[in-house]
Amino acid sequence: MKIMGRISVLIIALLSTTHAWADSTLIRDARLWSAPDSTRIVFDVSAPVEHSLFALSKPNRIVIDLHQTKLGKKLIGPQYTKGVVKGIRTAIHNKSDTRIVLDLADNVKAKSFLLKPHQSYGHRLVIDLQNKSGQQTIAKAKPVAKELKKNQRRDLIIAIDAGHGGEDPGAIGHKGTREKDVVMAIANKLQYLIDKQPGMRPVMIRTSDYYIGLRKRVEIARNNKADMFISIHADAFHDKRARGSSVFALSQRGASNETARWLAESENASDFIGGVSLEDKDDLLTSVLLDLSMNSKVEASLELGDYVLSELKNVTRVHKSRVGQAGFAVLKAPDIPSILVETAFISNPSEERKLRDPEHQNRMARSILSGVKTYFSQNEVPGTLLAQRRHVITRGENLSLIASQYQVSLQDLRKSNTLKSDRLRVGQVLLIPGS
Repeated sequence: MKIMGRISVLIIALLSTTHAWADSTLIRDARLWSAPDSTRIVFDVSAPVEHSLFALSKPNRIVIDLHQTKLGKKLIGPQYTKGVVKGIRTAIHNKSDTRIVLDLADNVKAKSFLLKPHQSYGHRLVIDLQNKSGQQTIAKAKPVAKELKKNQRRDLIIAIDAGHGGEDPGAIGHKGTREKDVVMAIANKLQYLIDKQPGMRPVMIRTSDYYIGLRKRVEIARNNKADMFISIHADAFHDKRARGSSVFALSQRGASNETARWLAESENASDFIGGVSLEDKDDLLTSVLLDLSMNSKVEASLELGDYVLSELKNVTRVHKSRVGQAGFAVLKAPDIPSILVETAFISNPSEERKLRDPEHQNRMARSILSGVKTYFSQNEVPGTLLAQRRHVITRGENLSLIASQYQVSLQDLRKSNTLKSDRLRVGQVLLIPGS
């Protein structure tokens, strides 16, 4: 009888354990994304999961307890050691929970949140680890010259923002093409072309496959003192017949909302209106100054968008013949002309194929650059190498004398003015190239 009693207890215990495991949420896998200043870990789970998280030091590690869960696979391999994460350890905790330990190479600030199913993704638990030490920083441009000598000029800085990234794939085409991949390819090609342009320097907002928050993208551009911001995307629509490129600038309503936001942070607002101090200005005047700054920026963005759209028409069909306006968060830098380029509809099978074609990507990048160059030829930025000086020819002057006067070569002077001969006429205007 005693033996039978023990067997009964064992069977009840096994049934209870089986029932508990049946009710458990499955941890299917984990994926890691490494950015210059942070690491994101995404756990794919079969259902929303309750969890707790705490940090330990010496050595640095993050402990995550996922309640009523079981592990679907071992988290072992190089794919689980990225960024600040040196490795992942797992164990059963409190009989029904899964404890996950992240071994870290640095001290971090951790936050977590749940994501609902979206497109091909199911439920997810996201852990963001922000580096505290500051040893890794978001991509920065080569420093602008610390001390510019008198009359010394600087490069124009173009911020290139490849949309989405990391856990956010963006739109996905019928053949599985991910928006984040094709726009990164176009952005890299645009970076290469700009880098070859005398007087221009590119800054990549993200340099590989990781996600950056929308406001952070603007912050990176401003920290690098960008003269222009270009965000590259690929559109999608439920009707696969939709096709063509589009260009967007910030809407007036979006500009007004942004003015209100910066007004609420008026201690920083002077940065956006040419360094004018706002300490002695009342709220009304501050609001007017910010409105003028935002409206001026929107107008400049629309002009830039017009030039880029005109160039895109030469290489692809356009979805809209005019620059659209919307409240995209990445367009809200109050002091930088900013556009968002929807390169094509990735949901259209024909355009999806083109977006995967390196030569088509090159054509898109070249057309964007052509629009940028046209904009700067009409809107010179003082103090930059491409801010051309103008010389009006007077009697007795010749090309050699003018080249010597401005310390530029005859060849550059001829090239900047597309001169077929050295003959000049009184009153003729010459563009003097930057040196």
